[in-house]
Amino acid sequence: MTNKVLSAILIFTIFIFSCGGDDQLQLPTPTVQVYVTTATDVPIFREFVGETLGETSVDIAARVQGFLETRDFKEGSFVKKGQLLYTIESQPFEEKVAQASSQVAASQVNLTNAQNDLSRIKPLAAENAISQIDLDAAQARYEAAIESVKASEANLRAAELQLSYTKVYSPINGVIGKTQANEGDYVGASANTVVLTTVSYIDTMAVQFYLTQTEYLEAARRIQADTEVGKEGEADEGPDDLVLILSDSSVYEYKGKFDFIDRNFDTETGSILVQTLFPNPNQLLRPGLFARVRAEIDVVKNGILVPQRCIMELQGKFSVFVVGEDNKVETRLVQTGPTVKEFWLIKEGLKPGEKVIYEGLQQVREGQVVNPEIVDIKIPDLESI
Repeated sequence: MTNKVLSAILIFTIFIFSCGGDDQLQLPTPTVQVYVTTATDVPIFREFVGETLGETSVDIAARVQGFLETRDFKEGSFVKKGQLLYTIESQPFEEKVAQASSQVAASQVNLTNAQNDLSRIKPLAAENAISQIDLDAAQARYEAAIESVKASEANLRAAELQLSYTKVYSPINGVIGKTQANEGDYVGASANTVVLTTVSYIDTMAVQFYLTQTEYLEAARRIQADTEVGKEGEADEGPDDLVLILSDSSVYEYKGKFDFIDRNFDTETGSILVQTLFPNPNQLLRPGLFARVRAEIDVVKNGILVPQRCIMELQGKFSVFVVGEDNKVETRLVQTGPTVKEFWLIKEGLKPGEKVIYEGLQQVREGQVVNPEIVDIKIPDLESI
């Protein structure tokens, strides 16, 4: 009985499907959104993590030994070139100046006496009233007195210089940091040299970062190529429209420029130092900030940008669905470059004017006929990325 029931159900099912015809099995043509590729020049940017420094920073140290008497500035304030910062006990150096001054006076007296003796002896020697030996001795005493005056004057200048070092002045305009010594501290000892403070000129800030050897070679070859194609003027040394991204991800309002690249690579890290300069008129930036420097490192001519959601990845290979002229879906392997915001640069595999499936990737397959619907997606302003 059971076998008869199953047989009846099977026959009925076959009858139903045979009566329905091919129209019952045909699925509707799916509608998919497609992005039409275009060619455009694509600037390639790269970011480098750097540190901010004052364009000029000077460590202030005591040049003579002694007890610190006064600190004449407010920490963190702006100081001018020539402004008094510290005073070191000066009495020992004043004594040395006084001693050197007395030595100068004594040597000048000796010079006067030697000159008078020589003036008296010369006429007598001319009349042979005294021997030539006496004349030579007088001449020698006179010349020795001249050198003695020179030596004593040099000692005086050295003593006065040492005395001047007891007052420490700012060598530049800038912001002064925290003091490392206070009144009463003994400073300037060679065995315990103390940097008293640091003054930094911050109207312009330097941002330093490092390039790997590969990055350096890429940049150097690009600059060389740009020069060889016949650009007017001198060889380009680096970009002059750098963007600074601060630690809170905000973009600094002023553009920077390339300053210099160091002479040699660090053999331990295999990297080379690059310094850039950024205006800092409102003194927002201070030394020691970490920031990212964004620089244009290349321009891809007639590059193809495709929204990232169009790209499929499988085992390290990238592909897209392309809708051909007959509206059939084709799987296309592509070679990707860097990302540009929500777009991906395609190096190989696509041409301008091709339709790449943007929405509906999960419902299509190779060779399937689809109904493409063009979606308008604006490429971002590439220069302001």
